[in-house]
Amino acid sequence: MTRKLPPTASIATPGEGARLVAPSAERNSRALCDLLEQMAPRSGRALEIASGTGQHITAFASRLPNLHWQPSEIDADRRASIDAYSVGVDNVATAISLDATVPGWSKRHSGQDLIVLINLLHLISDDEVFTLIREAAQALAPSGRFVIYGPFKRGGELTSAGDERFHASLAEQDPEIGYKDDFDMIDQLQDAGLEMVSVVEMPANNLSLIAQLPGF
Repeated sequence: MTRKLPPTASIATPGEGARLVAPSAERNSRALCDLLEQMAPRSGRALEIASGTGQHITAFASRLPNLHWQPSEIDADRRASIDAYSVGVDNVATAISLDATVPGWSKRHSGQDLIVLINLLHLISDDEVFTLIREAAQALAPSGRFVIYGPFKRGGELTSAGDERFHASLAEQDPEIGYKDDFDMIDQLQDAGLEMVSVVEMPANNLSLIAQLPGF
């Protein structure tokens, strides 16, 4: 579902050609690459949900060359940006249109060894989060991993002034969205049949939640 978000939620400016540039992607790309190098499978199929501008997935593909990456994005301009960034990158496919908050997509994208989701949960509703997590769990191959990154409440509390301001701006724009609680998300991942692998503190007060579908 496409929502109207405050300007601080999804900043991207025009770059060269069809490329868009998101400052947040520039800032967190190295930390996310380091995380995936530790937590991702060494090879197989990788789906990124809501790939944004495409800055991340080309960095991931370079760091993890034996994974075949499938970017996805609702917005057509961002799909064009993703494809512009990935020109000449052999292990990144053409970006596809995918709304991961709509039931049923897991049947079309099953057998994923890795699913990556960056900075989306705070921009969608609780019901949409519920659907996304369950569909992602069903799309994973046995022993496949689901990596979620973003800002979260910690035990129901916002833990910085910046997080308080950002959460308030989201809720003011759309009362259905805003920061999700880390414990609630862990419960949902486990209820969807996944096992928690790790919870990793990330720069700028973000978290990564890594869960895995049990193997055969």
